[in-house]
Amino acid sequence: MAASISVNGFKGGWSSAYRGSRGTSMWGEDYATSAPTRVRVGKKPTRLVPMMKNVNEGKGVFAPIVVVTRNIIGRKRFNQLRGKAIALHSQVITEFCKTIGADAKQRQGLIRLAKKNGERLGFLA
Repeated sequence: MAASISVNGFKGGWSSAYRGSRGTSMWGEDYATSAPTRVRVGKKPTRLVPMMKNVNEGKGVFAPIVVVTRNIIGRKRFNQLRGKAIALHSQVITEFCKTIGADAKQRQGLIRLAKKNGERLGFLA
């Protein structure tokens, strides 16, 4: 299904209503050749599989320590410990917010800030 679209965005352009769909535009370009057509041959193009790599690898002051620890204890155990530490920190933030009377929106903002700080310092490497 190849359709040409002129510069002004209308199928066939302004002049197509007067001269048909194969007319020329105000600038003299032929509608049939002004828009590139794409032809697919065969199957769908294969999609590249994204590599799951940590974007914070090697960034931050604590990143080398985190990477070495992950390599020593293993990725699965490391992620379990990291999950527990993040959950505990979120609980501490929640208790702090209860103490000072902050609402849920402010609490969520503090948790997001903690995540950004952790990324910047290298704890999420």
